[in-house]
Formats: sequence, structure tokens, C-alpha cells
Amino acid sequence: MGLLFNEEQRLLQETAQDYFQNNFSTKALRQMRENKDTLCYVPELWQQMVEMGWTGILASEEQGGLGFGFQGVGAVLEPAGKTLAGSPFLATVVLGGVALQLGGSQAQRDHWLPKLIAGEARFALAVDEGPRHDPKACATTATKEGNGYVLNGTKQFVMDGDCADQLIVSARTEKGQTLFLVDAKAAGITRHRLAMIDTRNAARIVFSNVQVSADAVLGSVDEGLDLLDQILDRGRVALCAEMLGIAQWLFDTTIDYLKQRVQFDVLIGSFQALQHRAAKMFVQMQLARSTVLAALSIVDENPAFLPFYASAAKAKMGEVLELVSSEAVQMHGG
Repeated sequence: MGLLFNEEQRLLQETAQDYFQNNFSTKALRQMRENKDTLCYVPELWQQMVEMGWTGILASEEQGGLGFGFQGVGAVLEPAGKTLAGSPFLATVVLGGVALQLGGSQAQRDHWLPKLIAGEARFALAVDEGPRHDPKACATTATKEGNGYVLNGTKQFVMDGDCADQLIVSARTEKGQTLFLVDAKAAGITRHRLAMIDTRNAARIVFSNVQVSADAVLGSVDEGLDLLDQILDRGRVALCAEMLGIAQWLFDTTIDYLKQRVQFDVLIGSFQALQHRAAKMFVQMQLARSTVLAALSIVDENPAFLPFYASAAKAKMGEVLELVSSEAVQMHGG
């Protein structure tokens, strides 16, 4: 298990760091929020990411991708987190790409992966139906009809659901849950954009007698929950990498402030109480980084252990980001 990036991954991270710093800012994010931007990202910047090949990070070279694996995903998402960069990367490349790789038939992969890599198709994972995340609580139904299925139900807080071209929908079938790949513009689908406080694109999606063919099934009928768990675990690890970038930016900014702010004619960084708090943040950041890097590498090297590593990364990163963000506020004067 690697807890350090190799040379190629370091170069990818350095490239991503420069790109996000030069093209994204919190000012632009606030402007999109104030203007109620329907995409919550800049299409031209997303196209540049496509041209740099980042949409093919998870795809193998034989499939037309870069074959960097999940450590490559982390190398991009950590710098993205530092600038709060908005893009369809997580929903499309990670969740959509993983769903196709793990559950797609050969025909589905041959058709959709090239479009995903070329930036011609965006994906969204439609899972939750209530106010909190609960993949097992699925009331959306897929009723067998002829050679296909009819979908009925409502999905909440679908990330990038308002701008996606294809929806990966969990629905209850006769003996379990099944995942379906559904055209977002299919008859019977109504999408309602939700204004989120973090400016992410999210939507409530209603399915009313939406007809899909049997070819739309991802994986096996009635066994979609197992596939969904694998997709979500990879999505959680990717989100942890983004959270790591957010926490790192907060930590670095706070340490810089401690070195510059003068109070009582001395730098506040010389106060022992603040030094102790900064040292605690540093130690917790190192633990969080190790946990996230371990989870990223386990996806590529031994995915059977991923549920344990994904849970550990999620728990540790959530705890550390809360600590660092709270300390950042307090040390900047509340």
C-alpha cells in the first residue's frame, strides 16, 4: 500500500494545483451563488479539464484513458478542494465512470466510456429519497413491462442531477434493488434544481412512468445494492480527498496568519497556547492524510478491503476538517 504519490501522480497533482489556483477562486464561487447559476461550474473550464485528459483518469489506456487509478483521482481532487472548484468531475468521472466500469456491460462501456472521456456525456447518481443519506431506503419502483421496465418515484439531492445527460437510478425490483442507466431527457422525467448552501449543483428528480429497456440495467437485476455500495465507497473516498484539500488550505492559511498577526507587540504565533493548538492540527492533518491516501491506494490494490478503509477515511476526515475549520475561525479572531 502506497502512502506517497509516485512521480507521475506528483506531476499530475502539481499540474492540477497550478490549474485550479490560476482558474478558480472563492470570488467566482460567490458570484455563481449570487447569480443563481444553473450549472454551478464554468463550461469552458470543464472543457479544459477534459482536454487535459482528466476525464480519463480511471479508464485504462486500452479504453482511451490515462489509467492513473484512484490515486490519480486524489491527485486532482485535493487541489480542487483547496480552491472549492466546481465541476462535474466527482459525479461524472468518479461515480459515473465507476458505475460503468463495475456494472456496465461490454456494450454499455464501449458506448459510454468514450463519450465520458471526451466530455460529451455527464452522469449523475440518483439514490437518496429522504432528507438524509440512506441508499437502502428506496421507494422508487421499476416494474417489469414487456421487454423493459417502468420507473416511478422521486430522488432527492441528486448531485449534478440538473445538468446530467445520463442518470444512474436505483429502483426497487421484484427481489431487491437494481441500477438503471436512464436518459435524463426521457419522457416522464421532471428535474427541479435545488439551491444548495455550498453552491453544488443538486436536483430533485421525479420519475413518472419512465420507460427503459432491459439493456438499461447496470449489473444484475435485484443485486444493485451490492454494486451501489461499491460505487458509493469509491465516491466517499474521492470526497475525502477533496475534504483533505479544504482542510490543508485552512491549515496553511491559519499558520501563515499566526506568523503575521501582531498583538501586544509580538507575533501571536509566539504564544505557547496557540502553538499547542497548531501542533495538534498538524498531527491530525498528517493522520488524516495517511488515512485518505491509504483508502485511495486500496481501491486500486485490494478493493475487497475498501469498505473498511472508506469508513475510516470518512470518519477521520470529517473529524479533522471540523477541527481545522473551527480552529481557523477562532485563530483568525472568531
